[in-house]
Formats: sequence, structure tokens, C-alpha cells
Amino acid sequence: MDIYDSRAAISEFLFRKSEPERVDLAFVLCSPTISSIHPAISLYKSGLTKRVLISGAGIAVDGSPEWSLYRDHALASGIPEDALLIEKTARNTAENAEFGAALISSELGWENVRALAVCAKPFHMRRAIMTLRKHVPDDVRLIAQPPNDPGDLSAENWWRTAKGRARIFTELGKIGEYALKGDLGDV
Repeated sequence: MDIYDSRAAISEFLFRKSEPERVDLAFVLCSPTISSIHPAISLYKSGLTKRVLISGAGIAVDGSPEWSLYRDHALASGIPEDALLIEKTARNTAENAEFGAALISSELGWENVRALAVCAKPFHMRRAIMTLRKHVPDDVRLIAQPPNDPGDLSAENWWRTAKGRARIFTELGKIGEYALKGDLGDV
């Protein structure tokens, strides 16, 4: 295996994407920058979902809580407040999955959720899906919906800069850490 095969294997493993389809809920894992909400907005505006869950208590680039920035962006984009579920306490992917799943259970009931769009950064999609799988019933389909934002690392560019390579290898390490802690479900 040469370096090009290794890059392709890493890209194929981490960067997951599905075609948009009808889902019962778009689950958005926040990050400091806003792009992860864009697929959820697109699904809502195209009539492919009626509900959006926003999860994340980190600090956004503007200094506000991530959930607040994402909520405000969703509202400004035309998603009504009653279509939003907001999870305000998760500080990492494991908590996004655990706390978000608990919110879905209490507010919607899993019997009303058969398909879930997972909206997270492109490089983070594999870990997001694997972590959600631990907390989501097995019969719920998880649909990978990363943003297509030029500011995000992509399968086509992550290896071109030292910063991109460092971020991807950190992500691979976090998948290992999560696996060792038992935070991942079967995918």
C-alpha cells in the first residue's frame, strides 16, 4: 500500500455521505463554526424533515454557546422555533449522542423516529454515526448528511496541509479512544 492508497482508505473510512432523503429528524452536532446546520436547513426547506435537533454546549467562533448560534441561524433561515429541539449541555460527541437521544426519547418518542439525518462536519461523520449508534435503537436508520462547505476539511483536501493532516489523525485517535471507552455502537 502506498501513500495514495492510505489517503484513500482514510478518506473512505472517515468521510461518509448519503443522498438526502425523507427523515423524521435532523440531528445536528454543533461545532464552533456554523456549517453543520446547513444540511438540516436544506432538509427542512425541501420538505424532507419537519424537525431539527441541535446539540452542543461548546463555544462558537463568535463567543456564544454553539447551540445558540445554531438556533439563531436556523430561525433566521426560516425554521420555526416549534420545529427545533435544543440540547444545551453536551460538551463532546459522546454527550451529543447520549443527551440528544434522551431528548428524542422524552420529546418525540423513538416509536416516531425511523430515520435520522446526522449533520456533522465531514471528517467527523464516522465517529458521529458510530457514537449515535450506541444510543439510537437498532431499527432507526442513520443517514450521513455532512455540509458541503469550502471551509471544512474534505476527503479531497485534508492531506494537503499540516493542520489538515493533524486534525484527521486526531479524529482517528478519538475513534480509538471512544472504542476503548465503549462509547461506540456497531455500524
